[in-house]
Amino acid sequence: MTQQFANRMYTVQRSFVREILKVVDDPSIISFAGGLPNPKSFPVEEVSAAAVKVLKESGESALQYSTTEGYLPLREYIAKRYSKYGIKADASEILITTGSQQGLDLIGKVFLNKGDLVAVERPTYLAAIQSFGMYEPRFTDVKLQEDGVDIEALKHTLKADPKLFYTVPSFQNPTGITYTHEKRKQVADAFKDSDVVFIEDNPYGDIRFMGKDLPPMRRYMGSDVITMGTFSKTVSPGMRLGWLYAPRDIMDKLITAKQAADLHTSYFVQRIVYQYLADNDVEKHIKKIQGMYKVQRDAMVSAIERYFPEGIQYTKPEGGMFLWVTLPEALSSMKLFDMAIQDKVAFVPGQAFFIDGSGQNTLRLNYSSSDEARIEEGIRRLANSMNMLLEEKKNDIITVKR
Repeated sequence: MTQQFANRMYTVQRSFVREILKVVDDPSIISFAGGLPNPKSFPVEEVSAAAVKVLKESGESALQYSTTEGYLPLREYIAKRYSKYGIKADASEILITTGSQQGLDLIGKVFLNKGDLVAVERPTYLAAIQSFGMYEPRFTDVKLQEDGVDIEALKHTLKADPKLFYTVPSFQNPTGITYTHEKRKQVADAFKDSDVVFIEDNPYGDIRFMGKDLPPMRRYMGSDVITMGTFSKTVSPGMRLGWLYAPRDIMDKLITAKQAADLHTSYFVQRIVYQYLADNDVEKHIKKIQGMYKVQRDAMVSAIERYFPEGIQYTKPEGGMFLWVTLPEALSSMKLFDMAIQDKVAFVPGQAFFIDGSGQNTLRLNYSSSDEARIEEGIRRLANSMNMLLEEKKNDIITVKR
């Protein structure tokens, strides 16, 4: 039988990270590849108690169909949390999604026609490229600087009138970069007279372990923002629970798109997560995560400082789960990956995070899923592979000169 797949299925690639995780599914490999939270942070006993309580007190209703928008007390809880940033949110502006990844898909469904222009950061979250790519848009990107997006480049891009601008302003995936207060104000100013839909993905905002908290972009820009959030980094990724916070005129379309997708996110999971949030000190739990990740981040940065050869650049994030490494331009992170995997250490080559497949000399490292001892050993092994690659390149140059 001849398969009649939709055209879009020939243009969108599988997730590079997911494919790498298959390769490194070996306990002997030290993996800095996945964006995995530390499993020791998962509140197993508390979630178990919440599940029992929900089933005991509201079992029949919790196992029933529910509304597309999501469990109202959970949406009210999310809306109330924004008040700590001086943002007045209403539950009617919150849509519960099956992970924030579904939020990307719903945004694509609601806004994108084939050929529409989508602007992203350079580099950007690779799953956003994949998700929006299903709707066959054109992509353009705006370079990231140490303090956030390049403002002049952003203004130039906005003149091309993209349909969407997608950004991760806090502890960006993949770089770990955070927009400063001043840069956030500049971005907001650049969008003042623009009709471009601003999408703020904020999965890591609560995981700041150094420096001063900064409010989401919505605080700077007003209501003309779609904000994405998730419980994957603060409760559990396995629950697959996220949300969209959007203006009500947009929310109406998002709800329609979600109804067509899955009717509603697991109501039972929503009830469990809400019960957990209601019965426990969530801020204390988040501080525990922050403390764990700071130790792991510091261990990785310290090991990099000791072991990496000269000429290797890297970011020093103040939160989140990732840091970004830039090799000398002549070196390939894909070749480095092939060498490193032989020494049982893995990472994500950076080109997967670029819309044009560039960034061949970059790579992403995750520190949240390894303890200090494995981080130390993994960075030592990776540094050995880097030295081998540098030596090989040096020999190539000598051979060419001869």
